[in-house]
Amino acid sequence: MAKPNPNILITGTPGTGKSELCRLLKEKLAPDFTLQNVSKIVIDNGFVEEYDDDLECPVMDEDRLLDLLEPILQRGGNIVEYHSSDFFPERWFAAVFVTCCSTNVLYDRLRQREYSERKLKSNMECEIFQTPLEEARDSYRKEIVFVLQNNDLADQAANVQQICNWLEEWKKKSNKK
Repeated sequence: MAKPNPNILITGTPGTGKSELCRLLKEKLAPDFTLQNVSKIVIDNGFVEEYDDDLECPVMDEDRLLDLLEPILQRGGNIVEYHSSDFFPERWFAAVFVTCCSTNVLYDRLRQREYSERKLKSNMECEIFQTPLEEARDSYRKEIVFVLQNNDLADQAANVQQICNWLEEWKKKSNKK
């Protein structure tokens, strides 16, 4: 009997292309995978505790979110999208993909979103200092963390293919066990 599909985490600084990558993966991998957009789940379920004026974003109730996600992720076959990763249990994921992009590209993307100067600066610093990547490397075994350069459509297509290739290898290994 084949194992259920693995859960995959897609993380990275806002504006590095997580949402588009997840949309493309969902299209390619449906119906075997379900997209779990953490920001949407938090809002839809009222898991916002307060609003952080400094970071200009909602602060979520991580415990309630994790309680909701636990049974969903136990079934496998989820693509989880969020800009942070350190609070998710490692046991949930077979792979963590961190999207990155050049600061020129990121700056333009965040400008298009009409981010305030403070929020734009904060997110640019996250990318410059590779905060999401370091967070993933500190939170998960190094062999499950992968970096995806995500500057343009060619990168997007290559990243979808890389994840699909990883998934095929994962299936081969898990079916041998």
